[in-house]
Amino acid sequence: MRLSSSLKLRHLEVFVEVSRKMSVTQAAEALGMTQPAVTRALRELEEVCGKPLVEKHGRGIRLSGYGELFRDHAGRSLALARDGVALLQRLGEENGPLVAIGALPTVAADLVPDTLAQLRAGSAPGRFMVMSGDNQFLIDQLRRGKLDVVVGRLPAPETMAGVEFDPLYRERVAAVVAQDHPLAGLSHLPPAVFEQYPVLLPSEGSVIRPFVERMFLEQGLAMPRFPVETVSSTLGRRFVLAHQAIWIISHGVVRPDLEAGLMAVLPLETASTLGPVGLCIRREHQLSAAAGRFCAALRANCAAQGLT
Repeated sequence: MRLSSSLKLRHLEVFVEVSRKMSVTQAAEALGMTQPAVTRALRELEEVCGKPLVEKHGRGIRLSGYGELFRDHAGRSLALARDGVALLQRLGEENGPLVAIGALPTVAADLVPDTLAQLRAGSAPGRFMVMSGDNQFLIDQLRRGKLDVVVGRLPAPETMAGVEFDPLYRERVAAVVAQDHPLAGLSHLPPAVFEQYPVLLPSEGSVIRPFVERMFLEQGLAMPRFPVETVSSTLGRRFVLAHQAIWIISHGVVRPDLEAGLMAVLPLETASTLGPVGLCIRREHQLSAAAGRFCAALRANCAAQGLT
């Protein structure tokens, strides 16, 4: 029996959504299907594979060992099919193909908008959509074919299945305050400084959170007891400039404010937080000409700023 006579695209769509939600009910809602239809599609896919892909777990479900093995293959196959359809649908569009970019906070403050502005001024600007969010969300959208490229810090190894990383430059975390903060300009920090002022830290699960925790540990510093955890650059900037907060965040997020003299870097040793920033792309994904121009322009922009 030919695989094409038994395996349908909807089987992959259902399995990928179920593996993402770990819930038949939520997968059905996301796909606009009924629960029995989702369950039936899963059973049909298991018959094609000859292996159980989903199993009961408490009151819910989880992927079986076979399902875990099949998940990345199904996700990449579905993403490739979507890429092909999208490519054909975009041919002949007067405004050029849409390039979907995921931007982590470390590059969303200046590098990505500056690069898009340069392309907009060129002869072939293209159409761009920029999505922000945490690393896990953006990599998931990339793997599902919703994004062409994600720009930001190197993700954790366990999230990189089917994804390639192309490094651009390396950066470290910085501890910053407003330029008129009582701590600005000090040569060393008082012992209890992180209890005297509001402290903003990267959220649990963010790429740089483990680097920050290791930095505190290496320097014998106690983690703040009541920090505000966020990766929102808008919230962080407001908190720092209006409420005397200390913000520990990737240097790229606050680079524009440092250059403008609105913020100052505190004398905290952050060498151990140095890590690569680059482009994440699905392995089988062939970038469009417009997406390729964006990546090339971003690389040139990094070089022009001396970041490479």
